[in-house]
Amino acid sequence: MSSPHRAILSAAVPLFLSMSAGIVAQLVSTALLGHRATAALAAFALAGAVLNPVTAALAAGLRGMTPFVAPHRESPAEALPILRDARWLTVALGAVGAGAVLCVPLIARASGVPGEVTAEFGMLPPLLALNVLLLSAGGGANAVLIALGRSRQVLWSGLSSTAVEVVLLLTLVPWLGVHGTGIALVASTAVAVTVSNACLLRVPGLAGQPLWPGRPRSREILSMARVGIPMSATVLIKFTVLGGLTYVAARTGARGAAAHAILRSLAEFLALTAFAVGQASAPEIARAASPAAARLVNRVALLLAATGAVAGVLLPAFLGTFVVGLFTSDAEVLALVLTLVPLLAVHAVANSCGIAMSAGLTGLRRPAWGLGSAVAGYGLLALIAAPVTAARGLTGLWAAMAVTSVLILVLQGGGFLRHSARVGAPAEPART
Repeated sequence: MSSPHRAILSAAVPLFLSMSAGIVAQLVSTALLGHRATAALAAFALAGAVLNPVTAALAAGLRGMTPFVAPHRESPAEALPILRDARWLTVALGAVGAGAVLCVPLIARASGVPGEVTAEFGMLPPLLALNVLLLSAGGGANAVLIALGRSRQVLWSGLSSTAVEVVLLLTLVPWLGVHGTGIALVASTAVAVTVSNACLLRVPGLAGQPLWPGRPRSREILSMARVGIPMSATVLIKFTVLGGLTYVAARTGARGAAAHAILRSLAEFLALTAFAVGQASAPEIARAASPAAARLVNRVALLLAATGAVAGVLLPAFLGTFVVGLFTSDAEVLALVLTLVPLLAVHAVANSCGIAMSAGLTGLRRPAWGLGSAVAGYGLLALIAAPVTAARGLTGLWAAMAVTSVLILVLQGGGFLRHSARVGAPAEPART
C-alpha cells in the first residue's frame, strides 16, 4: 500500500470537488428560497429533514460494498457480482425510502408545524420520492468506482449533475418556488446516475457487462448486508434525529426554522472534507495488512478531516455577515445565525472527525460499533432536544448537538482501537 497521505489525498480531492459541486447546488437552492419567502425556505428544510436521512441511508448502504470491492482493485471484473448483489439491497431500500418521503406533509402536521409552512409543500414530496427511486435504481456505481481506485471518474457525474441542477434552480425557483427545487433535483439525479454508470462501464473488465441484478445470491447478499445495513441504520438514525431537530426548531417560528436551515447547510459544507476523506480512506483500511497500517491510515484521515473543518469554519467566523447574508435578507434570521457560529464550529470539527472514524470502522467491516455509538449519542440528543430548545432556544439546541458530536467521536474511537487490533488475524465473519 502506498503512502496513506498520498493515497487518501489523490482519491479525496476529486471526491471533495464533486461533493462541493453538490453542496453549491444546495446552497443555491437555500439562498433562492430564502430570498423568495421565509416560509418556502422552512418548507424545503422540513422536506429535506426526511429526504436527507433517506438518501444518506441509501448512500451508506452502498458504501458497505467498499471492503468487499477494494481487494479486487487489480481485477475489476471480479467486483461485478458484488455490484449486482448490492443493487438488490438498494432497490428495496429505495422503495421504503420513497414511501417515507411521501409522508412529509403528515409528519409536518403531526409535529405542530405552522400552517404557513405546510401550505408550501404542494407536489414537492412526490418529486422528492421520485428522486429517491432514481438513486436506488442506479445505486452503487460511484461506490464501486471509489473502491476500485477510480475516484476521478466520480467527479464527472458530480459536475454534470450540479450544472444541470443550478441552471434549473435559477430558472425554475423564481417561478415555481419549492416545486422548482424538486424538479431540478430529479433532473440532476437522473444525469448523475446516467453518467456514473457510463463511467463504470468504461472500467477495464466491466465494459459490455450488464450491471442490473440477476439471480439473487442470498449468502453473498447477506454477507454484504451485515456491513451495509448497520451503516444505513447508523446514518438513518443520525439524519432522522437531525431532521427531527428541524421540526423542533420550527416550533420557535418560521425565523427559527430558517436560521436552523442555514446553520445545517453550513454544517454540511463544513463536513465535505470529512466525507471525501472517509470515502477515500475506507478502501485503504480494508486493504491494510496490519494494525499499525490501519491505524496510520485512520490517523491521517482524522487529521485531514479536522483540518478541512477548521479551515471551513473560518469563513462564517470572519466573514459572517457576508456569508450568512447570501442565504437570507431577514435581519433577525441573520443575527440569530451569527450568534450560533461558535457552537457550529465545535459541532463541525467533532462531526468531521466522527465521519472519518466511522469510515475507518467500515473499512474494518465493523460498522456495528458505529451503530451503537449513534444509538447512544443521538438517542440522548433526541430525548433532550425539545426541552432544551423550549428552555434555551436555538442556542440550547446547537449546544446539545455539539456535545453529542464529541460523545459519538469518543465512542467510535474506542471501537476502532479495539477492532483494528485484529487486522491481519485469520478472517472471521463480519458481525452485526
